[in-house]
Amino acid sequence: MYNLSQSVTWKKLQKLAENAKDQRIADAFVDNPARFEQMSLRLDGLFLDYSKNLLSADVLACLLQLAEHSPLRQRRAQMFSGDIINVTEKRPVLHTALRNRSAEPVEVNGRDVMPEIRASLEKLKVFSDKVRSGEWRGYSGKAIKNIVNIGIGGSDLGPNMVCRALLQQGDSNMRVHFVSNVDGLHINKVLGALDPATTMFIVSTKTFSTQETLLNANSAKSWFLEKATEQDVAKHFVAVSTNQAAALEFGIKTENIFEFWAWVGGRYSLWSSIGLPIALSIGYQAFIELLEGAHAMDQHFLDTPLEKNMPVIMALIGIWYINFLQAETQAIIPYDQALHQLPAFLQQLDMESNGKSVDVEGLAIDYATGPIVWGQTGSNGQHAFFQLLHQGTRFVPIDFIASLKTSEKSPEHHFALLTNMLAQASAFMNGDRGAGPQTHASCPGNRPSNVLLLDQMTPHNLGALIALYEHKVFVQGTIWNINSFDQWGVQLGKRLATELSGDIKDQSGDYDPSTQGLMSLVKQHLT
Repeated sequence: MYNLSQSVTWKKLQKLAENAKDQRIADAFVDNPARFEQMSLRLDGLFLDYSKNLLSADVLACLLQLAEHSPLRQRRAQMFSGDIINVTEKRPVLHTALRNRSAEPVEVNGRDVMPEIRASLEKLKVFSDKVRSGEWRGYSGKAIKNIVNIGIGGSDLGPNMVCRALLQQGDSNMRVHFVSNVDGLHINKVLGALDPATTMFIVSTKTFSTQETLLNANSAKSWFLEKATEQDVAKHFVAVSTNQAAALEFGIKTENIFEFWAWVGGRYSLWSSIGLPIALSIGYQAFIELLEGAHAMDQHFLDTPLEKNMPVIMALIGIWYINFLQAETQAIIPYDQALHQLPAFLQQLDMESNGKSVDVEGLAIDYATGPIVWGQTGSNGQHAFFQLLHQGTRFVPIDFIASLKTSEKSPEHHFALLTNMLAQASAFMNGDRGAGPQTHASCPGNRPSNVLLLDQMTPHNLGALIALYEHKVFVQGTIWNINSFDQWGVQLGKRLATELSGDIKDQSGDYDPSTQGLMSLVKQHLT
């Protein structure tokens, strides 16, 4: 039986952690001038420098041993081959198949799913080309100029982040908007500036039953019908869903329902038809380049030895900090405005995947799992929360992310951005103790960080970056022996919201006094 916290390697790491308290990262560069070259990795247009970490050769060797003794190799092979690794929902996990650019088959229950995936991509191509070219016409005969994606969670965060990151490569004649929040202010603000005759809506919901998405979709439909008819709905509403019957009832035509599969988790779904707004924004060929970048990272993850494997190294560094140096959070700081929504995307990817307290056998675990992921773009963060990171009592590892080249016409801005990032990474490591260790101006340093550099913000490089973090999360979940692919806490909230909505109207239900009191106030206000 796999018993992580009782293993010899785990206990050895605990002893190494005691010694790490007295070690300084800067001294490691003095001891080993080749540390940067030895602790950096490149894959195509993506470069990782992990040399500024509290990571000795002994610690890294022990972490790699921890990975070797875990089910990592077996579960990695199972994931890519279509075996059931989402054990609580009895499903395979095949977001990697969605971006499989090889001719290799991927089987689920003995059936190759690649023909279906290729067919869905072809449908995506035909549709996005038709809309982008202006061939698709709305009810008034005008071309579509605005796309509104209505979804929440994985049906919003991934496509939203990618569209914003690649905005410079988008079609200037078409704007893509995202509505997720059930707060009516969100959708009303988006719709207020649009013309129904030139607007298309994408309703993205796997089951076509998500409360927030359906409420927003029906509000959008009501707004649309103020100027159009029921027969016009089919020209302006499409769906990404597995529930064809519900989409048809809404008024969407069969040919405008884009499928995806139960083995695609929401937070891993941007590679599927959920990525329709991406294809509409940047074009189908650029969407394929995004998939190709992710596929390149998939192959790297599969084929590269663990000690040179980018996702494995990042995952092990995270485990070192979370489980042995008591880090509770992970900061994501993109020095790239294009990536301003990456921290929110990675919050869901990491915290929904590895926010678990029982293992795959359903047994309680006695060690920390997923960190609290948070962040903001630099250099804004420097003038907000960096003060705490430099001088506070919290231990917060940081991932800095930037693009070396920019398409902007102001190179002096990009130069300032990159130099600020490099200065911060250096300052976090070296500190500034010139004023004395006990003074108010002292910055002790020894704060660890990774630096991830994209050669340029391209679909290919962005795809590789996203897949890097996906596999990092998978590696950590595997070593922790948890199921990274269910989200029962999310399901609980959905179920209770539905139940409570009915109970408020019926004045029924058995709730605690606090909830009963609040329900009464809500009912009084709404009536």
